[in-house]
Amino acid sequence: MSTLQILDGHNDTLTNIFPTQDGRRDESKSIIDRHGKGHIDLVRADRGGLCAGFFAIFIPGGAMDRRMITANDGTHVEAGCSDPVPYDIARLKCDSVLDRMESMLEQHGDRIRLVRSVDELRGSIDDGAMAMILHHEGVEMFDESLDDLEKDYARGLRSLGPVWSRSNAFAHGVPFAFPCTPDIGPGLTGAGRELVRRCNELGIMLDVSHLNYRGFMDIADLTDAPVVATHCGAHAVCASSRNLLDDQFDVIRDSGGLVGVNFHVGFLRPDGATDPETPLDVIADHLDYMVDRMGIEHVALGSDFDGATMPTPLGDCAGLPGIVEVLRTRGWTDDALHAMALGNWLRVLGDTWH
Repeated sequence: MSTLQILDGHNDTLTNIFPTQDGRRDESKSIIDRHGKGHIDLVRADRGGLCAGFFAIFIPGGAMDRRMITANDGTHVEAGCSDPVPYDIARLKCDSVLDRMESMLEQHGDRIRLVRSVDELRGSIDDGAMAMILHHEGVEMFDESLDDLEKDYARGLRSLGPVWSRSNAFAHGVPFAFPCTPDIGPGLTGAGRELVRRCNELGIMLDVSHLNYRGFMDIADLTDAPVVATHCGAHAVCASSRNLLDDQFDVIRDSGGLVGVNFHVGFLRPDGATDPETPLDVIADHLDYMVDRMGIEHVALGSDFDGATMPTPLGDCAGLPGIVEVLRTRGWTDDALHAMALGNWLRVLGDTWH
């Protein structure tokens, strides 16, 4: 099996090991060894070649429910939706996770490090420590003044997605629907446009995953950085609202950005079923489609570990070499695999972070 070094574009591990105040998914206290729980710990990461990743703080909201929505093309479809979290509650929950994260890093700094620059990222990988990139998945922890943005930047925030799959003061998230276009609802709000400007100014990477189509295009028009989707798939392969259309891939390619393919089975399978008995070839199908559309320099991995249903043949992060081997059987060269696993991320982060 391959020992390829892999930077993964998205996981929800912090949300799991440091549950917010409602106690969501309190599976384990430590990322060092979770005793088989969840998808990531340092023991299994070492086996799978996972050397770095975007670790998301996600604020759980109300219960997901099913609602009828109308896409911008007039299609009526039932979708999974939830309501945003009020700022004061989200801020408390975010700070709680940040506090516990910092305590963990202080205790285990020889094995896991928060990185703020490409030099720190490379150094952590060279030293054999897990490199943690701090990401906010949805920004309900900010109010429209954005007063907390620089505070979180000082604590290590280097990537954010304006929304999870629900709307907030900044943008409109794409609800979960299949089959359905991602073109649902309007684009960025005025506060969302200011968020893009401030992130560009600070050098915070903007993640378009979970954004609807019009919000995606607004960011593409406004940003001076590469357009990045950390954990999405190809709509042409699986017609989920969470996946990207061909013209979105073209925008990402032309900006010098990339897409990390999501491993959630419901965003992989052509039938949209949430069936764990999904072969790893389906992940390769999405990657091959993206390479054909954009080129090898614009693809990566974005698992959604600890936040989604993984294919049984993968299991968890220890199973990452299985994806590499499938790609090798399809003719991917060592250079192509390195670009997908790590090199493309290093380039994009170098072009984004100050």
